[in-house]
Amino acid sequence: MKINEIGAPAGANKRIKRRGRGSGSGHGKNACRGRKGALKRSGRTTRPGFEGGQMQLIRRIPKRGFGVMFKEYYQVVNIDSLNRFDAGSSVGPAEFKKAGLIGSTREPVKVLGNGKITKAMTVKAHKFSESAKKLLAAAGAKAEYIKR
Repeated sequence: MKINEIGAPAGANKRIKRRGRGSGSGHGKNACRGRKGALKRSGRTTRPGFEGGQMQLIRRIPKRGFGVMFKEYYQVVNIDSLNRFDAGSSVGPAEFKKAGLIGSTREPVKVLGNGKITKAMTVKAHKFSESAKKLLAAAGAKAEYIKR
């Protein structure tokens, strides 16, 4: 047996459907497109979501409210998690990231007043809750705002 004698197995190569070649082609005079209508015409396309004139799904589903395009999402750090840092130190997003409190230094950080703080330090963040400010002031710590 030679390489030029090897053929494809039976059923491996299927003949393509050559449409528009007349009734002798086996695909009829309408070339597999049926009779009349937009489906028969050349260049016929439909927009995404078109359901043949039926009310589209996107228009059938009720809509509620609206979405804010430029909403900012803050990474949250609670007051009680600041106790792991040394007293008198200055902590910000870079230190929070090292400690595993936040995921990214690129996104803004907000400090919330959940828990208690026992050490005086300087805390740098983009936002502070009112309760966090009070707890930091009571512990002798300073809250410094970072600009975005």
